Amino acid sequence: LSSLPLQILLYVNGVYYIFYFLATLAMIIYKSQVFSYPDDFLAPDLAVLFLMTILEVPRLYLGVKGNLTEAEAPLGLSLGLTVGSVMLCVYLLLWQTYVLWADVLLNAVLLSAYGLESGLKVMAIAAFVS
Repeated sequence: LSSLPLQILLYVNGVYYIFYFLATLAMIIYKSQVFSYPDDFLAPDLAVLFLMTILEVPRLYLGVKGNLTEAEAPLGLSLGLTVGSVMLCVYLLLWQTYVLWADVLLNAVLLSAYGLESGLKVMAIAAFVS
Protein backbone atom coordinates (compact mmCIF):
# COMPACT_ATOMS: atom_id res chain seq x y z
CA LEU A 1 0.00 0.00 0.00
CA SER A 2 3.00 2.32 0.12
CA SER A 3 2.76 5.19 -2.33
CA LEU A 4 5.57 5.25 -4.87
CA PRO A 5 4.70 8.77 -6.10
CA LEU A 6 4.80 10.01 -2.50
CA GLN A 7 8.15 8.32 -1.90
CA ILE A 8 9.62 9.86 -5.05
CA LEU A 9 8.24 13.29 -4.14
CA LEU A 10 9.67 13.07 -0.61
CA TYR A 11 13.09 12.26 -2.05
CA VAL A 12 12.91 15.04 -4.65
CA ASN A 13 11.66 17.48 -2.02
CA GLY A 14 14.61 16.59 0.23
CA VAL A 15 17.08 17.29 -2.56
CA TYR A 16 15.24 20.48 -3.56
CA TYR A 17 15.19 21.72 0.02
CA ILE A 18 18.98 21.55 0.21
CA PHE A 19 19.13 23.75 -2.89
CA TYR A 20 16.37 25.99 -1.49
CA PHE A 21 18.19 26.49 1.82
CA LEU A 22 21.52 27.33 0.20
CA ALA A 23 19.93 29.66 -2.37
CA THR A 24 17.80 31.46 0.22
CA LEU A 25 20.75 31.82 2.59
CA ALA A 26 22.87 33.22 -0.25
CA MET A 27 20.12 35.67 -1.19
CA ILE A 28 19.74 36.86 2.42
CA ILE A 29 23.50 37.45 2.55
CA TYR A 30 23.35 39.21 -0.84
CA LYS A 31 20.43 41.41 0.26
CA SER A 32 22.19 42.33 3.50
CA GLN A 33 25.24 43.48 1.53
CA VAL A 34 23.57 45.24 -1.41
CA PHE A 35 20.47 46.77 0.18
CA SER A 36 20.14 48.76 3.36
CA TYR A 37 18.99 45.74 5.35
CA PRO A 38 17.94 46.82 8.86
CA ASP A 39 19.86 44.86 11.48
CA ASP A 40 16.67 44.27 13.45
CA PHE A 41 15.16 42.33 10.52
CA LEU A 42 18.16 40.23 9.49
CA ALA A 43 18.01 37.96 12.54
CA PRO A 44 14.29 37.08 12.21
CA ASP A 45 14.67 36.27 8.50
CA LEU A 46 17.62 33.99 9.25
CA ALA A 47 15.79 32.47 12.23
CA VAL A 48 12.79 31.59 10.05
CA LEU A 49 15.07 29.93 7.50
CA PHE A 50 16.88 27.87 10.14
CA LEU A 51 13.61 26.98 11.93
CA MET A 52 12.25 25.81 8.61
CA THR A 53 15.30 23.57 8.20
CA ILE A 54 14.81 22.17 11.70
CA LEU A 55 11.19 21.32 10.77
CA GLU A 56 12.11 19.90 7.38
CA VAL A 57 14.33 17.07 8.65
CA PRO A 58 11.73 15.33 10.86
CA ARG A 59 8.99 16.13 8.34
CA LEU A 60 10.77 14.24 5.60
CA TYR A 61 11.92 11.44 7.93
CA LEU A 62 8.43 10.84 9.29
CA GLY A 63 6.96 10.99 5.79
CA VAL A 64 9.38 8.37 4.46
CA LYS A 65 9.02 6.19 7.55
CA GLY A 66 5.23 6.39 7.56
CA ASN A 67 4.99 5.62 3.86
CA LEU A 68 7.39 2.68 3.90
CA THR A 69 5.97 1.11 7.07
CA GLU A 70 2.39 1.91 6.01
CA ALA A 71 1.74 3.65 9.34
CA GLU A 72 -0.78 6.46 9.64
CA ALA A 73 0.72 8.15 12.73
CA PRO A 74 4.11 9.15 11.23
CA LEU A 75 2.42 10.32 8.04
CA GLY A 76 -0.07 12.35 10.07
CA LEU A 77 2.76 13.93 12.08
CA SER A 78 4.60 14.67 8.86
CA LEU A 79 1.44 16.29 7.50
CA GLY A 80 1.21 18.44 10.64
CA LEU A 81 4.83 19.52 10.27
CA THR A 82 4.09 20.36 6.64
CA VAL A 83 1.56 22.95 7.85
CA GLY A 84 4.30 24.60 9.91
CA SER A 85 6.70 24.53 6.98
CA VAL A 86 4.07 26.07 4.71
CA MET A 87 3.54 28.94 7.16
CA LEU A 88 7.28 29.63 7.33
CA CYS A 89 7.53 29.43 3.53
CA VAL A 90 4.69 31.94 3.21
CA TYR A 91 6.54 34.25 5.61
CA LEU A 92 9.63 34.07 3.39
CA LEU A 93 7.46 34.64 0.33
CA LEU A 94 5.41 37.59 1.58
CA TRP A 95 6.80 39.15 4.74
CA GLN A 96 10.57 38.98 4.73
CA THR A 97 12.31 42.34 4.52
CA TYR A 98 13.17 42.21 0.81
CA VAL A 99 11.54 39.77 -1.61
CA LEU A 100 13.32 39.23 -4.92
CA TRP A 101 11.85 37.47 -7.94
CA ALA A 102 14.14 34.51 -7.18
CA ASP A 103 12.54 34.30 -3.72
CA VAL A 104 9.12 34.17 -5.32
CA LEU A 105 10.21 31.44 -7.73
CA LEU A 106 11.91 29.29 -5.08
CA ASN A 107 9.01 29.60 -2.65
CA ALA A 108 6.39 28.94 -5.33
CA VAL A 109 8.09 25.68 -6.30
CA LEU A 110 8.40 24.67 -2.64
CA LEU A 111 4.76 25.51 -1.89
CA SER A 112 3.66 23.53 -4.95
CA ALA A 113 5.68 20.54 -3.77
CA TYR A 114 4.18 20.85 -0.28
CA GLY A 115 0.67 20.93 -1.74
CA LEU A 116 1.21 17.91 -3.96
CA GLU A 117 2.95 16.05 -1.16
CA SER A 118 0.11 16.82 1.28
CA GLY A 119 -2.46 15.47 -1.15
CA LEU A 120 -0.48 12.28 -1.62
CA LYS A 121 -0.06 11.91 2.16
CA VAL A 122 -3.81 12.22 2.71
CA MET A 123 -4.44 9.60 0.01
CA ALA A 124 -1.83 7.28 1.53
CA ILE A 125 -3.29 7.67 5.02
CA ALA A 126 -6.75 6.90 3.61
CA ALA A 127 -5.37 3.78 1.91
CA PHE A 128 -3.63 2.62 5.09
CA VAL A 129 -6.76 3.11 7.23
CA SER A 130 -9.07 1.21 4.91
